[in-house]
Amino acid sequence: MEKPDASDRSSQGRKALAEQHIVENIFERALWNVRFIVILGVIFGALSAIVLFIAGSSEIIHILMGYVQVGQHPISHEDILIGIIGAVDFYLIGLVLLIFSFGIYELFISDIDIARIEGGFGSILDIENLDDLKNKIIKVIIMVLIVTFFQRILSMQFTTSIDMLAMAVSICMICVGVYFLGRHGH
Repeated sequence: MEKPDASDRSSQGRKALAEQHIVENIFERALWNVRFIVILGVIFGALSAIVLFIAGSSEIIHILMGYVQVGQHPISHEDILIGIIGAVDFYLIGLVLLIFSFGIYELFISDIDIARIEGGFGSILDIENLDDLKNKIIKVIIMVLIVTFFQRILSMQFTTSIDMLAMAVSICMICVGVYFLGRHGH
C-alpha cells in the first residue's frame, strides 16, 4: 500500500513534517512525549501490587502461625476464613494494579514484547484501548467487592430470620450479577 502524499495528509487534517512550522513541530513533539509521565503510574502501580501481595502472604503466615501455636487457644475457624479471605482480597487488588500497570504501559508507551514472545499471559495483555483496560479492571474490582462482602458476612451476627433472608438475597443478587457479567464478556 502506498503512503499518502502531502496533499492527501492535508485533506485528512494532518501535515507532513515539512509543512509544519518549527514551533508547531517542537510543541507537538513535546506534547507527544508528555505521555511518558504514565511511567510513574506503571512503576507505582507495580510497587503497590508487590506490597499487596506481600501483605496478603503475611496475613496467611500470621494465620498459620496462630493456628499451630502450642499452648495457645487456636484461632477459630471463622477467624481463619476471615483472614484468608482478607489475604485473597489483597491479592485481587494487587492484580487490579498489575493489570492497570500493564495496560497503561501498553496503551501509552509500548507493547510488552517479552510477554508476547514468551507467551503465557493469554488475554491479560489484549488491551486495544482504554475501554478494554476499564473492562478488565472492573471485572477484578467486582471480584474484590464479592470477596469483601463474604468476608463481612462471616463476621456478622445474625439475630433474626430477616437477617438470614437478607444475606441469602444478597448472595443471590451477587450470583445473578456475576452470571450477567460473564455473559457480557463473551
